[in-house]
Amino acid sequence: MTATRESTEQVAGTPEATTGARRNEKVGNVVSTKMQKTIVVEVEMRKAHPKYKRIVRSSKKFYAHDEQNSARIGDVVRIRETRPLSKLKRWALEEIVRRSSLAQMEDAAPKAS
Repeated sequence: MTATRESTEQVAGTPEATTGARRNEKVGNVVSTKMQKTIVVEVEMRKAHPKYKRIVRSSKKFYAHDEQNSARIGDVVRIRETRPLSKLKRWALEEIVRRSSLAQMEDAAPKAS
């Protein structure tokens, strides 16, 4: 019983445990920006089928906090796991990896008219 207690103390004393666990990050496409300070990000996962070994695509939507409302539909963004902010929001916008060309056209259209 003492051996297990010592081993858990060693794990807790590692530098990684003292600095805090790294937050989970995902990269996906922005699907919706209709809410205030919230974006919906769709992350596509590719996984080999256990029996048939064929690559199967599956996707999941995550609600992320966007403080400045800077993300637009079609943007590729990186989101980071955070504390629960609401019933569904557990992610925060980390950075916009790539802007959508559709979003750039929408920004230019109101200025022209």
